[in-house]
This record gives sequence, C-alpha cells and structure tokens, in this order.
Amino acid sequence: MKACVLTEPGKFEIQDLPVPEIKDDEVLLRVLTSGICVNDVRDFKGSKWSYPRVGGHEYCGVIEKIGKDVDADEIHVGDHAIPYIIDDCGICPDCKHHHENICSNFTKGKTYFNPDGLSGFFGFSEYVAVPARHIYVYSKETPDDEAAFTEPLACVINSIQRTDIQMGDDVVVIGGGVMGMLHVLCAKLRGARVIVSEPDAARREFALKLGADAVIDPSASDAVEQVKALTNGRGADVVEDTTAVPAVAAQAIEMTGKSGICNMFSSIHPNEPIPVDAGRIHSQELRITGTQNGTIETFARAIDCISKGIIDVKPLIEKVYPYEQVQEALEFAARPDTYKVMLQFSK
Repeated sequence: MKACVLTEPGKFEIQDLPVPEIKDDEVLLRVLTSGICVNDVRDFKGSKWSYPRVGGHEYCGVIEKIGKDVDADEIHVGDHAIPYIIDDCGICPDCKHHHENICSNFTKGKTYFNPDGLSGFFGFSEYVAVPARHIYVYSKETPDDEAAFTEPLACVINSIQRTDIQMGDDVVVIGGGVMGMLHVLCAKLRGARVIVSEPDAARREFALKLGADAVIDPSASDAVEQVKALTNGRGADVVEDTTAVPAVAAQAIEMTGKSGICNMFSSIHPNEPIPVDAGRIHSQELRITGTQNGTIETFARAIDCISKGIIDVKPLIEKVYPYEQVQEALEFAARPDTYKVMLQFSK
C-alpha cells in the first residue's frame, strides 16, 4: 500500500508499505479521505513524537475485510466507516470512569513513540487496521469529505456538552479557525447568542455568515471590555477558547461572567503558566475546565449530526488534495488563513 511517511520535520515521502494484517477482532479499512489537523501541521514543523511518522487521525474509509471474531451482523465488508481514534486501554481509572478520551495509557503506545519503526495514526495511508469496537458505520450517501469531519466535530461536541450551553446564553468563541467555527455551529443549535473574537477580518466576516451574532477584533481594543459592552457589563456565560496562546487563555477567564464557565478547548503552545485571580473564581463561582479529544459517545453524535444534515461542515472545506501531493497539502494547511485541508486516497 502507499503511505505518506513524514521521515523528518518538513519532509514527506510516498512509500510502499505492507497492507496491515488484521487481528481476529479487527477490520481492515481502506481510507477514502483524511483531514489534516493542526497536530499534523505541528508534526510537519517538528514535534516531540517519534519519526518516521504516518499521521492522519481525521479519516473515513470502506471496510475491506473483517476478522473472524467481528460481529458480522453489525459490521459488513463494504460498509463506510470512521474509527474512534483513542486507543483506550479500558483498564486505567480514567477509562473505568467513562473518561476514555483521556486514557492514561493512550500516549504510551506506538501511535506516539515507536523506536523500532513507524509511529502515527496511519490515516495518511491507503489501509488501516482498526479494532472493530472502535468502528462507527455511516450512510454511504454521506460524502466522504464530510464524514472525515467526525473526529474534529466529536471534540467540539464534547466541549459543548461539558460547558452545558443553555438557550439564551452569551457564548464567546475565541478563534475563527475550523474548531472555532464548529463551536459556532454547535452553540447556535443550543440556542445561544454567539460572539466570535478573531483578529482576521475575513474570518470575522465568515463567522457572521456561519451564524455568529456578533464579532469582535481583539487587536483593535481590549477584548474583555468589548465582550462586557455586548453583555451589559456582565461578561459571557460561556467562553470557548480554541486558540493555543497562553495570554489569550488568561483573557478568556477574564471575559467569563459571574457563575460562568470557561473552557480551554485547545492545547496551549508553549504551555506557559498564566496569572489567575483565584479570589474572583471563588467569589463569583467561576468554573474553569478543559476538554481533550472526543468521547465514544460524542463520536457517535458527530457522525449522526453530519450524516443527518444537522451540522453542515461543507463551508469549512478549504481544499482537497490527492494524497500524492501531501507535501504541498501540508504546506498549504500550515498557512494561518486556511480552513480544513484534506487528502483523498480513493473514492
């Protein structure tokens, strides 16, 4: 099979690799379309994970083969499917308490470090072996490039559910990228008034087209004061920070109103400490939380929302490249003004 192998930061090679041999409880998935995540861009630029590496965790495919222990009443050859990408161990305390998305053992496997060969999720290859328990079958009528949004949308749904957005809430979404725009779409479905904080004018305009009620430019004047001006001085009921900047994380807490909740959706790079007014957290009953990955449940909800047309992800698709142009695709995806860039492997 062909695979896009990141041999070192900044350099991809299309290599011939053996098609994976599936175990009795696995399926062989032929990859159709794979989205490029910001984490793939970080790997491209140079990350702490091991190289050579085959990235790609936002992918969908067709089941080509099933192991002998797979329930043939539920999963069939020819089904279109997406995988749950967290290799949850099922044993650690996090898994036992339904926090499989932050499984303690997830990053200890070869997905991240493989001293003897390739690391990665392997969505940037023609075939992937996937445990049958991680498979979600979706309608063949669902376009592949839309189905490939399942993983990022599952992460956002986890965020939306954790912050428990209610009808009539003022919700600030910081950042107008793909994940920020998915937050806008989901928060609007929850009945919120959505304010997007984004310094890029084109992205602010796009946010309004997608349904945001108001936009602010944090580079024009103090973003906290702009939010207060839009919320009668109170601040937001919910703040979703989709950026990676420590200073913005501190600002997100400041613009959270009394009894509100602030969610750190994005990982922080560099992960520097931020000042926090602990007295205000106490006296105003602020809740500060974080969300990481999608859960088993939110993956199911994500593919349902996409396949049923509840969430329209099409406007967020910037460009689809043939996988042979992976180098060009990653360079394009690394630009700050692009939305979702994808690789197509087959139809």
